[in-house]
Formats: sequence, structure tokens, C-alpha cells
Amino acid sequence: MKLVIHIDMDAFFASVEQNDDPSLRGKPVVVGSPSERGVIAAASYEARKFGVRSAMPAQVACRLCPDLIFVRHRKERYREVSDIVFKQFYLFTSKVEPLSVDEAFLDVSDCCADLLSARDLAVRIKEAIMKETSLSSSAGIACNKFLAKMASDMEKPDGLKVLTPEEATLLIPELPVDKFYGIGKVTAEKLHRYGIHTGADMVEAGPDFLHRNFGKSGSFYFDMARGIDNREVECGRERKSIGAELTFEKDLTTLFGIIAELYRIEQELWRRVEENGAAGRTITLKVKYDDFKQITKSITIDTPVTDFHTLHGRVTDLRKSVDFSNRRIRLMGVTISNFGLDDKPGKQLLIWKK
Repeated sequence: MKLVIHIDMDAFFASVEQNDDPSLRGKPVVVGSPSERGVIAAASYEARKFGVRSAMPAQVACRLCPDLIFVRHRKERYREVSDIVFKQFYLFTSKVEPLSVDEAFLDVSDCCADLLSARDLAVRIKEAIMKETSLSSSAGIACNKFLAKMASDMEKPDGLKVLTPEEATLLIPELPVDKFYGIGKVTAEKLHRYGIHTGADMVEAGPDFLHRNFGKSGSFYFDMARGIDNREVECGRERKSIGAELTFEKDLTTLFGIIAELYRIEQELWRRVEENGAAGRTITLKVKYDDFKQITKSITIDTPVTDFHTLHGRVTDLRKSVDFSNRRIRLMGVTISNFGLDDKPGKQLLIWKK
């Protein structure tokens, strides 16, 4: 039997801030900016009691909780704590699939005999994380990734849940589709338009209908609705894209402002590219207008982007293909993807074939 543990740090960014500053403990804390355009990056459980959530506009959060405490985002500190957490994972198993800085799947099939022993191991992992970081985490234990993720979401914070196949059979039919791992807001809305709201609805829709309307993902959704997930825990899974984006304090209305801010985004993206040691061939520009309509423009070139000058040139080409006239720009972002295994920044860039 495959045995998977899903570990999720509880309100990670906000918990790090509360742990580093004891005066914030027990108070509604969010990571983000209280500015008009600010967005909540993370919310403590005290803030969540008021309905405050990550990705929520700061102004909305302030209306829900007037006593909300804002702290600035400290990326390097979160990465430092994340490294400590992941070191604990690798003390117990080498089969670790990172999902983000505060979340991972662990395949413990080789070191545990059954769900009960996997539960005992999860307890030890949680204790090790608490000892090293003073932070709590939630763990889900099951026979596959989908059920393990579902289990860890069931008891938060500081939760521990074993989800057996028999129990999953009873729970999944009532599970809302937007709670299924891998189904985002857009897909959930599309499912709703077809009258599919729960796991039972997905099973009733059938594999042919789901595949016809959602492609290969539809087949995966049908399997999940029956508790089936044959995906392996992918050790050392490579990142598929690197991006940087910025929501502006005030809408951009001039070409000069657009060019200047886009250049700043490109610099941040290139810093992240060099930090990750990867080079990609596809560059994507995202632009969101003040009415929240969004467009993306992409270009794929023959050889990897291995220097900032090339990145800037391609982004400039994409910018020139966007109509900025008489439009107010709320957000811009640039992403690089389509990585090659052997391509690293700093190599000689071959001439691009036009």
C-alpha cells in the first residue's frame, strides 16, 4: 500500500511573524500592505475568525477587522524558516515533493507498514518541526496524495488526520468541487455552470463528459471523485515557471510609467531566475486593467534566455504588442517558463533565428 503524508504549515507567514514578535501573538495579524491597492499575503487564525483570507484586498480586510495588524512581507525570513522545516522532512524520508515553501507531500511507503505507523511518523515530524521552529503544522495521512491533502485540510490548526479509503468514500460525495486538490476558481466556476457542485455530481457526470469538456484533467477529476489518485510523490520536482508581478498603488496611465514599472518587474524576475539557476525559452507578459480584465502575451524563442538584456528585449517586444492607449493599468507581471535541463544563466546565448 502506498502511504503518503501531507504536511502544511499553519498560517505560515503570519505565524512566523507572531513567533518572531511575541507582542503579536493572539492578535489578528496579516502579512501585506494596508494601502488602497494592498493585498493580504497571509492571515493569522485570529484574523481568519473575522473572515480575513489571503489574496483578499487589504481594504476589505480592514472593514472586516478594524483592529487588523499589518506586518511587511519578509521573503528571506520565510525562506530561512522553510529551509529548517524541509530539513526535518528529509530526516525521515528522501521522498519529498515540495508544493510551496510551507507545504509538501512525503512518501513514507518504504518506512511505514500501514496507516497507523504512518500516523506515528507524522506525529514525530510535527514534533520535530515544533522543536526546531516553535511553529505548528497540520498533517494528513492517506493512501494517495489527493486523500492526504484532503485529510490535512480537515483538522487545522495543529491537526493530525488519518483518512482511510472507507472514510473517504463517505466524505468525497459531499465535498464541494472547489475543495478538490488541483481545482481552482476558474475550473470550479466552469463545473458549476454544468451543474457539477460536489464529488457525487462529478461521478454522475461520468468520465466521457468530463474528458470532453476538461480534457485529460477531466479524467483526473473523475478519478479523484472516486478517491483514486495514482500520481507518485515527485522527488526533486522541477519548477515549471518563475515569475514576478506588481499591483500598483495607483493605476498607470502613461507609457513612461508603464515602461519604468515593467523594467522594475523584469529586474526582480531576473534576480529570481539567477537565484533558481534555470533558463527558459518562453516569456509571458500579463497585464490587468483597472476593470480587472486581463490579457497575456507570450513568445517562445529557439534558445534559452541566459542574460537580462535578452529578457528585456523580448519583454519589450511583447509590450509593444499590447494596446495601452486610453487604458488604466492595475497590474503587470512577467513569467519565464519552458526550462531546459542543461541551460543555466550565464551560458553563451546562441543567435536567435528569426
